[in-house]
Amino acid sequence: MPSNASEQRAAPVLRAPLATTADNALKIVVVGGFGVGKTTLVGSVSEMRPLSTEEVMTQAGEGVDDVSAVRDKRTTTAAFDFGRITIDERRVLYLFGAPGQKRFWFLWNQLFTGSLGAVVLVDTDRVRDSWYAIDRLEHHRTPFVVAVNRFGPGPGPGLAEVRRALDVSDRVPLVDCDARSRESSRDVLVTLVQHVSGPVRGSAAVPASTSVPTSASTPEDTQ
Repeated sequence: MPSNASEQRAAPVLRAPLATTADNALKIVVVGGFGVGKTTLVGSVSEMRPLSTEEVMTQAGEGVDDVSAVRDKRTTTAAFDFGRITIDERRVLYLFGAPGQKRFWFLWNQLFTGSLGAVVLVDTDRVRDSWYAIDRLEHHRTPFVVAVNRFGPGPGPGLAEVRRALDVSDRVPLVDCDARSRESSRDVLVTLVQHVSGPVRGSAAVPASTSVPTSASTPEDTQ
């Protein structure tokens, strides 16, 4: 049985070589609360085999990591996840998925250094877990978009309600996504690039608050 829907790895996809026309490498950081789906997003969208530093959770973490909301979770990111995706003919994104536990937050400052922007992944059942990520990004003056990971049962709160709960400006793009879906995760990254540096060739502009179609895959389709 899968350990946790939010951190399951997506089914393997074809891994494309880096295009010879690519000449602009951009660093993107994916942040959010513990078990929100950061590893899943990086793994689902990466066109290379993603680097993962996931480790099995042991009794040593009891009393240190708060797993009350993700009791079925069996692994955790100990440093960062890394992946790559080509956005258009010239731009390539290098993705760094940040660890979610408080004891690893000291790594975030290094991950933010030199980044174009960030994706804040949100679980609507644990919105407050995203407050620290948004605070750190605003402190570093790092552009970001907010992606609501719709992996649970039921529709959950709407984007307007999530925006109010996070208290983020209307200038910050807010979108729905399914971190298990390559297409949905790519749309999130395209939204970020458009927000920071302008339109992406071959991709329609995504409004600041929109519902992105999600994959019909179920937790049993992933690992």
